[in-house]
Amino acid sequence: MHVYRSHTCGQLTRADAGAEVRLSGWVHRVRDHGGVLFIDLRDHYGITQVIADGDSPAFAALEKVRAEYVIRIDGRVKERDASLVNAKIPTGEIEVYAIDMEVLGPSDELPLPVFGEQDYPEETRLTYRFLDLRREGLHANMMLRSNVVRWIRQKMWAQGFNEFQTPIITASSPEGARDFLVPSRLHPGKFYALPQAPQQFKQLIMVAGFDRYFQIAPCFRDEDPRADRSPTDFYQLDMEMSFVEQEDVFAAVQPVIQGLFEEFGNGRHVSGDWPRIAYRDALLWYGSDKPDLRNPIRMEIVSEHFAGSGFGIFAKLLENEGTQIRAIPAPTGGSRAFCDRMNAFVQKEGLPGMGYIFWREEGEAIVGAGPIAKNIGPERTEAIRLQLGLKAGDAAFFLGGKPEAFEAVAGKARNEIGRELGLTRTDRFEFAWIVDFPMYEKTDEGGIDFSHNPFSMPQGGMEALQGDPLAVHAYQYDLACNGYELISGGIRNHEPEIMFKAFEIAGYGRDEVEKRFGGMVKAFHYGAPPHGGCAAGIDRIVMLLADEQNIREVIMFPMNQRAEDLMMNAPSDPTPTQLRELRLRVVPKE
Repeated sequence: MHVYRSHTCGQLTRADAGAEVRLSGWVHRVRDHGGVLFIDLRDHYGITQVIADGDSPAFAALEKVRAEYVIRIDGRVKERDASLVNAKIPTGEIEVYAIDMEVLGPSDELPLPVFGEQDYPEETRLTYRFLDLRREGLHANMMLRSNVVRWIRQKMWAQGFNEFQTPIITASSPEGARDFLVPSRLHPGKFYALPQAPQQFKQLIMVAGFDRYFQIAPCFRDEDPRADRSPTDFYQLDMEMSFVEQEDVFAAVQPVIQGLFEEFGNGRHVSGDWPRIAYRDALLWYGSDKPDLRNPIRMEIVSEHFAGSGFGIFAKLLENEGTQIRAIPAPTGGSRAFCDRMNAFVQKEGLPGMGYIFWREEGEAIVGAGPIAKNIGPERTEAIRLQLGLKAGDAAFFLGGKPEAFEAVAGKARNEIGRELGLTRTDRFEFAWIVDFPMYEKTDEGGIDFSHNPFSMPQGGMEALQGDPLAVHAYQYDLACNGYELISGGIRNHEPEIMFKAFEIAGYGRDEVEKRFGGMVKAFHYGAPPHGGCAAGIDRIVMLLADEQNIREVIMFPMNQRAEDLMMNAPSDPTPTQLRELRLRVVPKE
């Protein structure tokens, strides 16, 4: 017999009754029933119930074990009585009568429980992550993640993609976030960077003629943490294709992502209809470029109904250039209590409030109620109702001003209204491609910078770059799912002169472009194919599939909110020797 086990703790069935077996695992739970011990023995594969009474040679030793001891059990498989069968586990028809026991690894008193799924302070959970990972829910999440990655690899290979690895130590590149810099010992005063993404390398793979590339790539960005974003590193399905247009990339991506969610979505509906929504329309209709389409509410511009109206606040706003009034329809939300609650919601988000109208039946007529309806009169109120397609018992909320000032809060209010009214269908995954992103945006200082990926091809090529930069759209696209951005990508700018011009508009001179992206610029002078691709966030995909709200629940060893690894004590102070070798000095914080 094997020194540690003949079977795993998830393997034995009624067919093994009478067999002599050896199991090894963790003591999950001990129950003492007055001279009879029941021990749930757990390993990666499952749980087996071990039993010992006073006649068992192992009884005295088993009385001393505690939760999370690692032990070896020798015993005999017994069928359970029909009334004692545990149908919830594969081994629930049997138990193992213990004959011999050996402690392989004793355990100190636990700083957090492993049995059960109790809430526990996150700082403790991350400090003792190796214990936290023993808990059933987190263990299942990690196995889901592993299976997702395996499935993706198989699907990508089946679609003719080839997996290549790109460097981890490279040069700094503007990808929209801060780099993690790595000092060079051999070149004092110079620094490498950890890649924010394999962007340049995957484009060079296309120039090298490999046609279809992918990898499960680690990416490193020094970012502020959020519930759906790691502050240091993350993994993405990175892919690139040659001789393609935007629709070709979409056609290659959809079978992978749709199939993945169908395989691991636990029976939830997966939409196969992925609409293309222009970036400007996404902001108008949903207040976000990653809309949650499970919520059917779509916002609309209703400025014409308030221009010159008796509602002075909005009428005066509309006299200023670039302002508008938007409505958020709220089917079934037609009560003053609900309207007041939503008004309070946006006040917590930093806006003064929302105006509202709710409609009710009076005799044969549907009439609007609330301060706005009173001020603009019945004709305008009815015109708004008809535009929004509302009926008695419904409501509408209104925000006004320059869209960039209220758009984000309007999007949050739309989500909250959909949730509160039960309009958002939670049993499904709804996808949409967001397209036609602006190539440039204004900076806070009044200059022009890239609004998204700087390597995307401008729609219209060189000709488009001769006019107003803020009117230029890029062949840039994102895939949104249930309110999250899952994929970002684009058709690349593979023509050097167009690239130089695009960077010039953003304030990068030709010399700086050649210095920072010299390898790629040089490659484009030697026959570069049209190419494009995208990257899908593995962590975020698994978070959605696992129905988790926090990305740390699907990462094996995550950082905390302050970008600290409490288990490994990182970041840590360098030693004087390390600093001398790198010719660095730490300047104390003022």
